[in-house]
Amino acid sequence: MTDATTIVELFVDGIARGALFALLGTSITLVFGLGNILNIAIGGFAFIALVVAAELVGQSPNVGVAAVGGVASVVVLGLTVDRTLLSLVYREEGEDRILLGIFVTLGLMLFFEGVLFVQFAQGAALSHGVPAFTGGGMRIRGSTILIVAVASVVILCLFFFLRRTYLGKATRTVFQDEAGATLCGINPRRVQTLIFLISVALAGTAGILQGIQSPQRPAAAFELTVFAIIVSVVGGVRNVRGTVGAGLLLGLVITYANFFIGAFVAKIILFTVAVVVLLLRPEEIA
Repeated sequence: MTDATTIVELFVDGIARGALFALLGTSITLVFGLGNILNIAIGGFAFIALVVAAELVGQSPNVGVAAVGGVASVVVLGLTVDRTLLSLVYREEGEDRILLGIFVTLGLMLFFEGVLFVQFAQGAALSHGVPAFTGGGMRIRGSTILIVAVASVVILCLFFFLRRTYLGKATRTVFQDEAGATLCGINPRRVQTLIFLISVALAGTAGILQGIQSPQRPAAAFELTVFAIIVSVVGGVRNVRGTVGAGLLLGLVITYANFFIGAFVAKIILFTVAVVVLLLRPEEIA
């Protein structure tokens, strides 16, 4: 029989996993909700940030500086992608834009995976200096504490940006009505670029935190994309708050399922939840 201490430890681990899911899912929701582009390459951006951060640690022992460098690298890469590939996608409208976006970002993901498998087949990981918490018979890993702390700050900053800043309000206006936003003097394309950069920064942060928790191999990039899409679908692909909530909930579900049932069955449960949501609420992806 599982004791209460183990249940609490699993809960904290689930929140940490859910926080990572929330970052990844939000990165999908922002771009799809704003510009109808499903960024299948998001896992590639996440892993690239981790790889760059791991390489920078060799130059600077400060993990924080290396992490910032990793996120900055994918922001620059994201700007390049936005100004080249996505500019072509944004010329289309409606379903044509969605389909073209899927093909373009899928091709980009395959390119990322090919390069990562050739250059970084051994994978990447980051160390940290956060001590584990012990007390009351519990032991919470330092990586778990760090993930919850960093992800919480990042998500709160995102909500502050969307709710309290001019650019955030402009973003919400474009979310609701792109044509109406244009009439109000807002340039939707600039907002779309900004949000895409924010989304890859969120994904990069998630990738780095994932690498702090455990070593990651290039194959993890596509898995991160799958998790991100599932979380976004369950939370509502145009609902940032719902996506964050879905990420936390699914993180708890898969953590407890891993422990009590097994990792394979846990992933089946995750996919089943997404399918059920699509069957019950197909309008969420409309």
